[in-house]
Amino acid sequence: MIQKFSYGEPVETGAVVSRTDCMPEGSAFPFGTVVSNFPFRWMCTLGSDDFVFGLGESMRGINKRGFKYVSWCSDVPNQNEFTASMYGAHNLVIVYGAGDASCRALFFDTASRVTFDIGYTEYSTFTVETAETGVDVYVITPDEGSGLNVLQDVVRQFRQLIGQSYIPPRWAFGFQQSRWGYKTEDDIRKVVSRQHGAGLPIDAVCIDIDYMDAYKDFTVDAQKFPDMAKLSADMREEGVHLVPIIDAGVKRQQGYDVYEEGCDNGYFCKKEDGSDFVAGVWPGRSCFPDFLNPAVRSWFGGKYRRLTELGIDGFWNDMNEPAMFYSDESLEETFRKLQSYQGQNLDVQTFFEFTPLSGSTFNRLDDYRRFYHEIPAEGGGTKKIRHDLVHNLYGANMTRAAAESLREISPDKRMLLYSRASCVGAHRYGGIWTGDNASCWAHLQQEIKMLPSLNMVGFLYSGADIGGFGESTTRDLLLRWLALGAFTPLMRNHCAWNNRSQECYAFGNTDDFKSLLDFRYALVPYIYSEFVKAALGGTMYIRPLGFDFPTDMRALRTEDQLLVGEGILIAPVYEQNADGRYVYLPEDMTKVCWCRGKISTEEKKRGSYYIRMPLDTVTFFVRKDRLVPLCQPAANTAALDTSSFSLVGTGTSYSLYEDDGYTRTVTLEGRMRTLER
Repeated sequence: MIQKFSYGEPVETGAVVSRTDCMPEGSAFPFGTVVSNFPFRWMCTLGSDDFVFGLGESMRGINKRGFKYVSWCSDVPNQNEFTASMYGAHNLVIVYGAGDASCRALFFDTASRVTFDIGYTEYSTFTVETAETGVDVYVITPDEGSGLNVLQDVVRQFRQLIGQSYIPPRWAFGFQQSRWGYKTEDDIRKVVSRQHGAGLPIDAVCIDIDYMDAYKDFTVDAQKFPDMAKLSADMREEGVHLVPIIDAGVKRQQGYDVYEEGCDNGYFCKKEDGSDFVAGVWPGRSCFPDFLNPAVRSWFGGKYRRLTELGIDGFWNDMNEPAMFYSDESLEETFRKLQSYQGQNLDVQTFFEFTPLSGSTFNRLDDYRRFYHEIPAEGGGTKKIRHDLVHNLYGANMTRAAAESLREISPDKRMLLYSRASCVGAHRYGGIWTGDNASCWAHLQQEIKMLPSLNMVGFLYSGADIGGFGESTTRDLLLRWLALGAFTPLMRNHCAWNNRSQECYAFGNTDDFKSLLDFRYALVPYIYSEFVKAALGGTMYIRPLGFDFPTDMRALRTEDQLLVGEGILIAPVYEQNADGRYVYLPEDMTKVCWCRGKISTEEKKRGSYYIRMPLDTVTFFVRKDRLVPLCQPAANTAALDTSSFSLVGTGTSYSLYEDDGYTRTVTLEGRMRTLER
């Protein structure tokens, strides 16, 4: 059952597609206490055995208790366990009482900042607060007779409320190689040549900002990439797709047609005086399309055609929180402060005031308060609203702009699209990657904990930068991360320009890497099938153990093992120099090892085991009475032969979803094939 309560004057976010009537004013809130209607403040008391799940892209554990999280789309390149805000704003929480199996989900549908104090100030108290915006609160309780346990049921209802998750083309489930630093056409060709030369499969190369002319959106540097159309066609002949980046900021430059069109039509965000708001990003001073305006979305989205006409059929949108390096106002203030310290005898206080000033212009709240959007108003027309009051919608509406136009450009074939910033609602238009992580073991572990929370809020097509974006990875870290990435829908190796080479062929003994990538391709039919079933059914492709075993306290408290699709349990290794790890099996399962194309199995009873996991091996577990199909690996997804499979597990059959990999009409009807022993 879903009940809706409204407080203040909420802005339409686009998160909800299944309309629910608001409860009458004065209706009692069914869970916890609404302390204040506006600014909104709610609180409840948590029992000792209560778990709190949700919040999508957020740091720390699957169980979110014990920290204060702030829902505010943020560019956070140095994230750690104290990071309160990430790139996404995903305001779903699920409170599950393990003692009495009570379960309630709450979705706080609002456009701006929300603070979730989940036992941080007081461990037994959970509070939610908004600042200057209204909020619609949806309270979801389990439906009797759904056939699901209470955790699965409230997620199913929430997903029905917010609409079907984005489904990319099948090639997007292949391996993607990326680096900020592939600067020329020759760089791209060398990457593909070396990947193929090492016998390593690949489906895509992502191109960062270096392909652009002076970092201008929808342009190609003719010196570095003299014939992008031919490059794209040549790569396609080798089974490889090109996936260029698009940024939110539009370079402020006369003669640049995208900028001039935006100015002429009033498509950029404005300051209060009506002038265009300007801030610095990659190209320097830039303007920002008002993606909350439908006309602007149509205009900007239409520009993707410039690249699709060159043979491009995948994109990643970046810097769309929006990230801002500075504004003229923040620069002026900072330089003034810096100059005030000149000639001073800097003591312990003034020195530590002085040192952070050079970075103080980055993504400032006062800059976000300097500009406005035109949003649709009730009864027609538009109204002006300050950006910080709708901040969390910006990146999502850039994704929407691209997705809606790409559907018009390619009405019959799905295209790949994923974004950095997001909020609930964007999951219908594209996937996400989890931003600028680092080459550290803690971030590998963090991805394990983040993936199921992203699935709860509908972002099924997601994944982290394998190997880490920042700093230089190590061979063993990359191999362990690939062993996890072999199960994530988005499997992309990406790093920054100033790090060591991170391609799989750069570390010697490529047979170890080939073993892991070959496994991924053997599993692609299962991944694609389970992903589509989850998207259409409103379920989770990746789940915590406790969501299938909610009465098992050990399963509920296990945060480093995951369920993948209907049949797989994974327990990734995330510690350096470990030759394996302890694994808890909540039911009898089949242990499966894939090593260099060879499959071995062993039946295991419910319980705990120390499992050796060599670096060149993928080890996973198939649930009781389930089957998992593995095909022969290939150089790319288009070359996979699905006429025969190796079937692992104790089940008798598996229902495999298949289509042409592109169709926009995705339905289970008529597309299921039963695989039997």
